[in-house]
Amino acid sequence: MAPIGIVGLGLLGSAVAGRLRAAGHDVLGHDVIADRQRALEAIGGRAAPSATAVAAAADPICLVLPSLAAVEDVVLGPHGLASTARGRTVVQMSTISPTLTERLARECAGRGVAFLDCPISGTSGMVARGDGIIFVGGDRAVYERWRPLLEAILPRAVHVGAAGQAMVLKLVANLLVAVHSAAAAEALTMVERAGLDVPQALELLGSSAATSRMLDVRGPLIVKREFPPQMKLDLFMKDLHLIREAAGALGASIPLTDAAERLYAAALAAGHGGEDLAVVVTALERR
Repeated sequence: MAPIGIVGLGLLGSAVAGRLRAAGHDVLGHDVIADRQRALEAIGGRAAPSATAVAAAADPICLVLPSLAAVEDVVLGPHGLASTARGRTVVQMSTISPTLTERLARECAGRGVAFLDCPISGTSGMVARGDGIIFVGGDRAVYERWRPLLEAILPRAVHVGAAGQAMVLKLVANLLVAVHSAAAAEALTMVERAGLDVPQALELLGSSAATSRMLDVRGPLIVKREFPPQMKLDLFMKDLHLIREAAGALGASIPLTDAAERLYAAALAAGHGGEDLAVVVTALERR
């Protein structure tokens, strides 16, 4: 059997690689940062010198990249997967725009490359634990072919429609992540100002009608004022831009997201781009 390819071994890509290795899969990966390739080798995976080298040997090829430009270049560039992976499948897991997703699917189909739109909803820490979900868009037969592999990454990999539709759902999920994480920071700041026992309040809120996944994930970080990245703020700002763009195209009003985005932008401007989204609490404190 061909190895499973991964292009992009950052926080999320490395979590995907770890899940595949734990399930016994041969993983061939590439990243422009050498330390990330060495981390893959440390868990028994193999490093490739380029995305083209991954495409030459692997099937499918999973993309877990940080930007739209990077995804477009890897798929449609001069030596991109659309030209070099004929007969194979591209599994696009990065958060990009629905418009670009649809374009990639069309270009791949026209060149004999299967394509699945497979964004992951879950932080890197959640994915490493097998927690989260993969939204899948694309041809159902291609989905069924690779479903066992996707379920090795996360137990729930659900087909939701055509390529591009899974990406819309991922952006909606990230809209909720943005609003709920900011709400958790706002609530716990109020708890602290009231002089309550903040860890106790977090535990009680988590057992109340007010609980949310983001309160569970980011509440402890907010309480400790420690923000090791599960989702880096600077990368998430890209997602907020994509949410705004998609909402505009759909004619959807997103006032809560707009308010949350201003808080995240303030935290970014204060130099917290490499920290977790939970660092939004610092913007509230400055206000």
